[in-house]
Amino acid sequence: MNSEEQNPANSEGGTAPVAGPDIRRGDVHLDVCGLSCPMPLLKAKLALNDMAQGQLLSVVATDPGSVRDFEVFAGQSGHELLASTSQGDEFHYLLKRK
Repeated sequence: MNSEEQNPANSEGGTAPVAGPDIRRGDVHLDVCGLSCPMPLLKAKLALNDMAQGQLLSVVATDPGSVRDFEVFAGQSGHELLASTSQGDEFHYLLKRK
């Protein structure tokens, strides 16, 4: 996964804000950069099907439509969307397998 992740400490020795859970916690990492709808979601769904209950899937995508796709998918499937963030042209997700 090629991402510019936030450093928890800034140069002044303080703590930089971090939004939501750390996507690096994923048990399985999926890079779907360059793929368009519906492929990012389909590949994530296939990965989740092969995972054990409670495992975490981190996903990085470049399709802006994936934001809504992952939100709707989590609501319909029962998998928990723990984080949804954007960093530049990348969108990062952390899902927990139900």
